[in-house]
Amino acid sequence: MSNIPKLTQGLCMRVHNVKEEETEALCTSRPIMQLLSIKKVGPPQNGADRYRVIVSDGEHFLQSMLATQVNELVENGQLVKNSIAVVERFTCNPVGDGKGRLLIILEMTPLVTEAEKIGSPVAVPGSPGSGTSSKPVSSAGPPAPTSAPPATTAPPQYTAPKPAMTNNNPQRHVFPIEGLSPYQNNWTIRAKVKQKSDIRTFSNARGEGKVFSVTLMDETGEIKATAFNNNVDEFYPKFQEGKMYYVSKGQVNLAKKKFNNVNNEYELGLQRGTIVEECHDGPVLNIQYKFVPLDQLMNHNSGDMIDVLGIVKETSDVTHFTTKQGNELTKRELTIVDRSGASVRMTLWGRQAEAYKEPGEPIVAWKGVKVGDFGGRNLSMLSSSGMEVNPDIPEAYVLRGWYDTDGKVQDFQPQTSATPQVGSRGFNREEIRLLDDVRNANLGGGDKPDYFSSRATIMHIKSDNIAYPACQTEGCNKKVIEQHDGWRCEKCDKVYDKPSYRYIMAMAVADHSGQVWFQCFNDAGVTVFNMSADQLMELKDRDDAQYNKILEGAVGTTFNFTCRAKMETFQETSRVRYGVQRIYTLDYKEEGNYLKKLLSTPWAQ
Repeated sequence: MSNIPKLTQGLCMRVHNVKEEETEALCTSRPIMQLLSIKKVGPPQNGADRYRVIVSDGEHFLQSMLATQVNELVENGQLVKNSIAVVERFTCNPVGDGKGRLLIILEMTPLVTEAEKIGSPVAVPGSPGSGTSSKPVSSAGPPAPTSAPPATTAPPQYTAPKPAMTNNNPQRHVFPIEGLSPYQNNWTIRAKVKQKSDIRTFSNARGEGKVFSVTLMDETGEIKATAFNNNVDEFYPKFQEGKMYYVSKGQVNLAKKKFNNVNNEYELGLQRGTIVEECHDGPVLNIQYKFVPLDQLMNHNSGDMIDVLGIVKETSDVTHFTTKQGNELTKRELTIVDRSGASVRMTLWGRQAEAYKEPGEPIVAWKGVKVGDFGGRNLSMLSSSGMEVNPDIPEAYVLRGWYDTDGKVQDFQPQTSATPQVGSRGFNREEIRLLDDVRNANLGGGDKPDYFSSRATIMHIKSDNIAYPACQTEGCNKKVIEQHDGWRCEKCDKVYDKPSYRYIMAMAVADHSGQVWFQCFNDAGVTVFNMSADQLMELKDRDDAQYNKILEGAVGTTFNFTCRAKMETFQETSRVRYGVQRIYTLDYKEEGNYLKKLLSTPWAQ
C-alpha cells in the first residue's frame, strides 16, 4: 500500500486562509490533489475551451479553473473525474469580498487516472460555491474508501518547496494573465512583449493626444495594455518586443473591442503609479504557434491570418515609395521556404522592414501574418503581427537540420510569381468554359471551390457600392470608419485624413450561352475602368454625369477571366458565388494567331 499517493491534507484550508507573503511558497508547494469534477464552461477563449474543476485534499474541496495549457490532459483522457495528480504550479486569486479564493491550475502531472473518491470532503466555509454550510460532495454508490486504488506508477518524490524569487522580491505574487479581472487590486503579471505599436497621435473634442499599446502574453493568454498622453512618454521606452517584464498596479478594464483585437475580455491601462520592471529571472516564454506549411497557402483565402515558420533564402533592400494618395511607405521583401518544398514572398512594412537586418539564412517564426492573392499567394506582416528570429522551439531545430542537410540544394515551388502583374498567370484558353456549362456542371456546389476560365462580355455594372473606403497601410485593405478626427482603421489602430478606395463590384457578364454575375475586386476594377478606385470616386463626387459615362463605357467590353466558384450562405440563403481572380484584356494579335493555328489543324480542314 506504500505506492498509493496520499493527498496533501489541509491544502484547501491553507489556500483559503493564505497570507499575501505566504502565497508564492504555497503556489509552488506541489500538493497532491484529487479532481472530484471536471466541467467545460462558457464559450472558448483564445480558441481554447475552458474547464472548471473541483479539487479535494480528502478533507475539503475548492472550486478551481484549469489554465488552457492543461486542457490537453483532459482532452486526451489523462484527467477524468476522481483522477489524482500533482499540482505542480497554481495561483489562488481572491474572488470578491469575503468569498475566499479561486484556484487556477497552471501545471499538473497525473498520477492515477481512474480512482475512487477519497474520503468525504466538504466545502471550505466561505469559499466560492460553499453556500452557508459545509456539505459533503454527493456520490452515487457505496461509501467512498479512504484511499485510492494502487497507482500504476510510483508517485514523484516530494521535494521541499522553494520560494520563487522575483527580482529579489520573495513576496511578489505573480498572477496569470487569464486570472486578471477588475476585482483584483494587488496583482503582478510576468509577461513577454509580443507586439509593440508605434506612437499614434489623434484629435478629438477634448483636444489632441497620443497613444501607444503593447500586447503582453504569458503561458495562460494575452492582454492589451495601452497608455495615453503623458504616460506614453513614461512607458514607451520601457517596453521592448521579445523581452520579459513584471507589470503591476495597472488598471484592469473591460476591453473596447472596437479598438482591440486581442482575445481577452479585459485590457490594461498604463497610468500614473503603474510599475513596469524588466524581468531577469525565470524562463523566457515562447509564443504558441499553429504553423501552416507553405504549400498549403492555396487552401487559405486572401485576408486569412496565419502562422508560418520558414528559412529566409533571399532578402531585398529596403525600398521607399509614394502611394497615389501621397503617403510615404517603406517595405522589405523576403523569400522564405520550408520543408514542404514551397517558397513564398513575405513583405515587411515600415518599422518592421527597417529593423530586419538578419545576416545569412535565419529561421523566422511569424505570428498572425496576412495571406494575399496578388500574383499567386503572398504573405504580409501587419502592425499586429509578431516575428521571432531563430526561435527556441522544436520545429525550428527540425527545420534547421533539414535545411542544412538537404534543403540548401533543393528546388522550391514558388507560391508567388516573380512579376505579379494582372494577366501574368492562371488563364488557359484551352479550358475556356461556356457560362451555361458552368451552371449546368454545378461548379462550386461542393465542399471545395472550383476554378474555371471564361471569355465574357460585360452587360451591366452595379453603380451603387462600387468601392469601399480602405486603410491606407499597404497590405491591410480593411474598411475604415469615418470619425470626427478622420478615418480610423481598427486593425492598424491608426487614423488617416482620407481613405484609400478599393473596388468591390458586381457585374453581369454574358457569352452566347447565357449570363451570370461576377464579383470583382480591386485589380479587376482597375483593368475594367483603366483608373484607380480613388480616381473614379473623386470623379463621382465632382461630376456625376461623367461618372455614369465611365460606367456605361465599360459595358460591351470583352475580357478573359479566371474565376473561382464557391457555395456561400447569406441570411440563410445558399448560392454559388463566382469571384474573379484574374482579368485579362484581349490581345487581338494573339487571338488571331490562335484562330489561325486552330484553322490549320487537320481536323479543321
